[in-house]
Amino acid sequence: MANSEAARRHHDELFPGLESALTQTDPELIEQFGNFAFGDVLADSDLDVRTRLMVQLASMIACQAVTAFRVMAGAGLTAGLTPVELKEIVYQAVPYVGMAKVLDFLHAANEVLAERGVQLPLPGQSTTTPPTRLERGLAVQKQIVGGERVDAMYAAAPDDEQHLQRYLSANCFGDYLTRTGVDVPTRELLTFAMLASLGGCDAQVKGHVVGNLNVGNDRARLLGVLTVLIPFIGYPRTLNALQALDEITRG
Repeated sequence: MANSEAARRHHDELFPGLESALTQTDPELIEQFGNFAFGDVLADSDLDVRTRLMVQLASMIACQAVTAFRVMAGAGLTAGLTPVELKEIVYQAVPYVGMAKVLDFLHAANEVLAERGVQLPLPGQSTTTPPTRLERGLAVQKQIVGGERVDAMYAAAPDDEQHLQRYLSANCFGDYLTRTGVDVPTRELLTFAMLASLGGCDAQVKGHVVGNLNVGNDRARLLGVLTVLIPFIGYPRTLNALQALDEITRG
């Protein structure tokens, strides 16, 4: 079975001149995967190439797929992702995936950028300071989650858990969601992709379906994200996220 013309074209746009050694050792699998990931899937998703690569890179961090991330990071830069956007995808993963899992991807991103002659560190993208991070974070948290919902979370938390609510506002949202380089709607897509790919985060996936809707990412856009993730995260996690999407948007 040969790669379809569309699959070959999409592959070559991202990986010009690259021929994996697996085409020699595992030709059937690579042809099947290529036709699906670069043919079928792309025909059924309306995401532009840059957004597609961003959510796939975010997903690969959640899946701990550092080899695939490294290859796709290079493809992303070829397709027009900026060095800042690449690094912001990695930074965005810290509050959702955890630094213990993100560390290897930070090194991988730095290595890919260095190979391309990009001087590090990149310009800073933080917009908050220690005195402002809670206030700024709470504002963007309410924009995404909803003001009444955030107020209810604080009201429902017992005294010995109030610090966790402050962490969500100041750290998760204040330190990361207020950064420049990637806008809030795109950051919410990245978060949705990460949570769907992690598995075991059904409640959080539902919450960020709502968050995406609140910042302008509609059902079709979220379905497009899940479509391009299928080849990389498999069907069980995709279908779990799809169930969450359906419950929120069709319930």
